[in-house]
Amino acid sequence: MLMPKKVKHRKWFKGRKRGKGVATRGTTLSFGSYGLKSLGHGWITSRQIEAGRRAMTHYIKRGGKIWIRIFPDKPVTKKGAEVPMGGGKGSPEYFVAVVKPGTVVYEIEGVTEEVGKEAMRLAGHKLPVKTKFLIKE
Repeated sequence: MLMPKKVKHRKWFKGRKRGKGVATRGTTLSFGSYGLKSLGHGWITSRQIEAGRRAMTHYIKRGGKIWIRIFPDKPVTKKGAEVPMGGGKGSPEYFVAVVKPGTVVYEIEGVTEEVGKEAMRLAGHKLPVKTKFLIKE
């Protein structure tokens, strides 16, 4: 699974998921012919990114090339079950990538449009945000 080798701070602030703003970077296809673009805000965990990648790889049967355009660098903390109030912040449990509308999540090259569209559809079902299929103009 994807995770940073090292982070500047072990525990981050949560931030806000208010649904304001669209992505300004990573919004166009840079590597492949087809892509999967996010239509909503959310946190995508490293497990969800890997599940989508595996679904695409399985469908295209090792043909073509896949790029993952997001990286989970934000640590999310969690406290144990039945822990009383107080006692500070919990320990880091997993990493997420913060995604805004317009962010390209995956790109694919070397497959036909039908195969690429179906592979992206399968990957999109693994993600917690609505997605859209892109074709390079």
